[in-house]
Amino acid sequence: MIHHDFSPYRWRKSSYSPDESADCVEIRLAGDDRIAIRDSRVRHSGTLAVPPRTWAAFVRAIEHDLIKPT
Repeated sequence: MIHHDFSPYRWRKSSYSPDESADCVEIRLAGDDRIAIRDSRVRHSGTLAVPPRTWAAFVRAIEHDLIKPT
C-alpha cells in the first residue's frame, strides 16, 4: 500500500453536509496535485488519491444525477 503525507493540506467537508453530521466525504489537495478523499466516519482507514480530472468527472456525474449518493 502506498502512504501519502497530506499533512500540509487542510481537509474540507462538503458544503452540503450539516456541521454536526459525521457522514460525509472529506477532500483536500494532495502534495502531488491529486485530490485526496477520505470517509469522515473512519478517517484512520486511509485515503484515496485521484487526479483532478477524475474528481471533476465524479462531481459532474453526481450533479447530473448519473450517480446517486447513498
